[in-house]
Amino acid sequence: MSVTAQADACAALAHTLADAAAKITLPYFRTTLTIEDKSDDSPVTRADRETEAALRKLINDAFPDHGIIGEEYGAEKEDAEFVWVLDPIDGTVSFINGVPLFTTIVGLLKDGLPWFGLIDQPVLKDRWAGGAGHSTTLNGQPATVRPCESLDQASVYITAPDFFSPDELTSVEHLSEAVKLRRFGGTDCYHYGMVASGWTDMACEKLSVYEYGAMVPVIENAGGVMTDWQGKPLSGTEGRQVLASGDRRVHDTAVEILK
Repeated sequence: MSVTAQADACAALAHTLADAAAKITLPYFRTTLTIEDKSDDSPVTRADRETEAALRKLINDAFPDHGIIGEEYGAEKEDAEFVWVLDPIDGTVSFINGVPLFTTIVGLLKDGLPWFGLIDQPVLKDRWAGGAGHSTTLNGQPATVRPCESLDQASVYITAPDFFSPDELTSVEHLSEAVKLRRFGGTDCYHYGMVASGWTDMACEKLSVYEYGAMVPVIENAGGVMTDWQGKPLSGTEGRQVLASGDRRVHDTAVEILK
């Protein structure tokens, strides 16, 4: 299979996975669910687990030689050339509290590097996708970041301060003091789509590979930039500190603060 054909086939499967996820998650949304606590005290529900199990089966049926890393069921064949990264419900706290900003995240790594990504919010019906030769789109229409010349004109979104260590939080606070607008809470990975569409300027987090593996292609193929807090490209399978920006100028300045 040519690279172009491979990219097209993988992009098509990513959309199939998002459609399948929505059919499982939406009937559970704003219903009474049993909530369990995982070893890291984060919540999980049957909706998370059922969704990931269904997506894994679809991937294995379509590409049995591909690897998978998912939030709920771990890694399989993670040394493969192509490895799918899955977060069936990113923002389970939002999901269980009836907030329509959780997302299903589907990403694909090629040789350990983010290659294709998809962010789907099934309640609002917002779906960003991009990478592997495909420019980023929102619901099939081009998505493009917006220019921003300086931090004092920028807005930054951060899910929650309690995800950071004390030292990390100090860096984040310095960044948030340098921008025009800052917002904490509630948006989870939805705000990476917001950056890709030019609705906001920056997103700053600590993310797992099954999150940033999809965010990087979406942001970069919308014209933005996404790195770690040292300004280095994101790769591998470890959790990372990340910064996504629509404009390289504010990104470079923000990295100097976060360092």
